[in-house]
Amino acid sequence: MNSALHRIATQRPTPQAPDVHDSARAHVQGTAPYIDDQALSEGTAHAAPVMSPVAHGRIEHIDWDWARQQPGVLAVVTAQDIPGDPVLASYVHDEAIFATDTVSHHGQVLGLIVASDHLSARRVAKAMPVRIQALPAVTHARDALAQSALVLPSVDLQRGDVVQDLAHSAHTLQGSLEVGGQEHFYLEGQIASAQPLEDGQWLIHSSTQHPGEVQHWVAHALSIPLHNVQVVCRRMGGGFGGKETQAGHVAVWAALAALKCHRPVKMRLDRSDDLLITGKRHPFSHDWTVGFDDQGRIDALRSIQLAHCGHSADLSGPVADRAVFHTDNAYYLPSVHVTSHRCKTHTQSHTAFRGFGGPQGVLLIETIMGDIARRLGRDALDVRLANLYGVGERDITPYQMKVEDNILRPLMERLASDCQYRARRQAVANWNREQPFIKKGLALTPVKFGISFTATQFNQAGALVSVYTDGSVLINHGGTEMGQGLHTKVCSIVAQVLGLPRSSVRITATDTHKVPNASATAASSGNDLNGRAAERAALAVRDQLAKHMAKLSGCEPHEVSFTEGNVVSPRKTLLFVELVQSAYAARVPLWSHGFYATPKIHYDRETLSGRPFYYFAYGAACSEVAIDTLTGEHKLLRVDILHDVGHSLHPQIDRGQIEGGFVQGLGWLTSEELYWDANGILQTKGASTYKIPTAADVPEQFHIDFWPEPNREDNVGGSKAVGEPPFMLAISVFEALRDAIGAVRADHQPVQLDAPATPERVLDAIGRVRAGAQPASA
Repeated sequence: MNSALHRIATQRPTPQAPDVHDSARAHVQGTAPYIDDQALSEGTAHAAPVMSPVAHGRIEHIDWDWARQQPGVLAVVTAQDIPGDPVLASYVHDEAIFATDTVSHHGQVLGLIVASDHLSARRVAKAMPVRIQALPAVTHARDALAQSALVLPSVDLQRGDVVQDLAHSAHTLQGSLEVGGQEHFYLEGQIASAQPLEDGQWLIHSSTQHPGEVQHWVAHALSIPLHNVQVVCRRMGGGFGGKETQAGHVAVWAALAALKCHRPVKMRLDRSDDLLITGKRHPFSHDWTVGFDDQGRIDALRSIQLAHCGHSADLSGPVADRAVFHTDNAYYLPSVHVTSHRCKTHTQSHTAFRGFGGPQGVLLIETIMGDIARRLGRDALDVRLANLYGVGERDITPYQMKVEDNILRPLMERLASDCQYRARRQAVANWNREQPFIKKGLALTPVKFGISFTATQFNQAGALVSVYTDGSVLINHGGTEMGQGLHTKVCSIVAQVLGLPRSSVRITATDTHKVPNASATAASSGNDLNGRAAERAALAVRDQLAKHMAKLSGCEPHEVSFTEGNVVSPRKTLLFVELVQSAYAARVPLWSHGFYATPKIHYDRETLSGRPFYYFAYGAACSEVAIDTLTGEHKLLRVDILHDVGHSLHPQIDRGQIEGGFVQGLGWLTSEELYWDANGILQTKGASTYKIPTAADVPEQFHIDFWPEPNREDNVGGSKAVGEPPFMLAISVFEALRDAIGAVRADHQPVQLDAPATPERVLDAIGRVRAGAQPASA
C-alpha cells in the first residue's frame, strides 16, 4: 500500500459536523460554477432571440439581410435552418421552434442572431426590422372559452347528482374567483450551450430540470438519434418548474445555431427576454356553487375551472388535472362535479410551477370554506374540521382514491393548540371591536398534497454508485439539483448504507450518458425516486462487499455490518478501504446500478380516476395579519406551521424548503401580479414592476415544527416529499386577509377577493364589504 493510501486507510472517522448542502460552501464563496461561468471553447459564438413585438399577428416581413450585414454578426437562424421537425417535440406537438406565418404571443421567437459576443447578438436582435400585421389578441380565459378556443379538450370529474343535492341543501352559496399567475424569477435565467463533437455527436450544457427531455428535443430538431446527444446539468440557480420544459427551447435554439455556424454556441436569455418568452404559473378563473348544512358541512359542489394556458398546451393538461385533483384539498366532498376548461390565449405558454396546478385548486376550496363560515357565523376552523376526510369513513376522493394515511384532524388540532388559536381568535375579535382603521385577521388552513407524477410512467428512476479503491464513493443519478438539496440527501442515503462519513461520498453532474431516460426532477418526487434508486445501487455494492467479507472471515453475509468506516464480522474488523482493496484484488465488482419504480399507483386519464398518488403529504399553517382599511396595505404578523415531512432525512434542508415554499406562496397570493394590457403585451417584465417577496415580508414570528411520524408507506428513510406542499400553507395568509376585510362590517357577508391580494384589491374588497355587496346565495 502506498503512503497516500496508507494515510487514508489508517484514518479513523471523526464525529461529523451537521451535514450541510453539498454546494453550500461554494455558494457562500461564490465559487459554485453555473453554465455562464464555464470557460468558453475557442470560437464560441453567442445567440440572441428575435422576438415578436405583438401578441397576435400575421408576419409580413423580417429583414434578415439587414441583420447579416451588422458588425459582429456571424449568421441568422430561421425555420429554414431546421433539419428535423420544425415543431418542438412536446407532448401535444403544437408549438413551433420558430414562428413562421403568424405569431401567437408577445415575445414569441422568430429566429436567432448569432454573433461573436452576447451584447452584439442582443443589440442586433432588438433592432431587427420586423413588420407584423396585428390581429385581435385574446388575453383572458373567459373570452377564449366564449370563442371555444382551447389547447386541449375540456374534462369533467363527477360523483353523485350535484344538481339534485344542491337543490336539497339547507344553504347554498355561489361565487367566482380570479387567481393570478406567477413568474418563476429563478436567480439564474434560462441558458444553454451547444458544442458539436466528432461523428455527429453533441454536448449540451443546459440549466434544466429534465435533461432527458432536452436530449429528446434537441435530437428531434436535429433529426439525429438520442445517443448522439449528451446533456449535462451540474446545478441550476433555481427552477421551481420553470425549467421542466421551458429549458428545452433554449437548448434547441443553441444547437440549431451551432449546427449552422459549425462552432459552439452559448445562449443566455437576459431577464427581460426571459420574462417575455417563458411561461408562468397558470392563472385560473373559477365559478362555483356550493350546498351545505347548518354546521357548514358540504353537501354538494359544482366547480367550473378555466385554466389560462397561453398559446400552446405545454404541460397545461396535467396542470389542470392536478387542480381538479386538489379541489377537495383536505375535505370530503360527497357530491361534486368539476369541469376543467384548458383555454387558449395569446400569451406565453404557461407551464409547471411549484404545486403544478394544486395550489389553484386548493385556494378555491379554502375560499369556499371561509365563505361558508362567514355565512353561518361560525369559526372557519370549525367549518374546516367538520369537512375533513375521515378515518374508515368519508375517505374516498372524487377520483376514487382512498385516503389511507389521514392525519389531518390530529395535526390541525395540535397546531391550533400549540399556536393558541382559540385565545388569539378572541383577542383578534376584541382588537377589531376597538380599532376603527387597522383590522386584524386570523386563519388556520390545511394542505393535503398528493405525491407522484400523475403520468404513471414518469414514476421511475435510476442511479449508479461506484466505489474506488481508495474507499471514496461516487454517485450519479437522473435527478437534478436546483438548490433544493436533492444531491445532499442522496449522498447522505448512500453514506448511511455503506457506513461511511458523508465526506467519503460525492455526486457528479446529472448526465444523460450515465442514467438514460430519467424523469424530470419535479412533482416533489426527486428524493423519493432518485434517493431510493441510489439506495438500491448502494445496497447492491454493499451486498457484494459483505459476501467477500464473509469469505474472508468465515461467516454468513448477513452477519457483516458496515458502520463508521469499518466493516465488522463476528471474527474480523476491517476498514472499509481495506475491504474494498481486497475485493478489487479478488475481482469483486465495486459498482452497481439501482432502479426504482413507485409501487401501487395507477391512473386512467380518460376517467380521471385511480390511485395517481403513492401517498399524501399533510400540513397546516396559522397566519395572523393586519390591514389598513384606509389604504389596503397589509402586514403579516405571525405564522405557525406544523408540517408532515415523515422521518426527515435532513431537518435543516426540510425546514428551508418549508420556509421558502411558504414565502413563495405568500408572494403569489399577495404581491406578485402579472399584467398583460389589452393588446396582450406583458407590462410586468422586471423587478421594478413585478414584486417578489423580500425579507421585509417575512413575519417577525415565524414558527415551524415537524409532525413526529414517519411515512406510513415504504418510502426511502420513512421520509415524505417537502418541495411543493409547503407552498400551499400560504393560503392561510389569503384567508386571514379575507377575515380581516370581513371585520370591517359585522355581518355574515362573504368576502369577494381575487388573488393576488394587492393593496388595491384589498381596498376594493373593503369597499364592497362596506357597501354591503354580496355574492349570490339562497
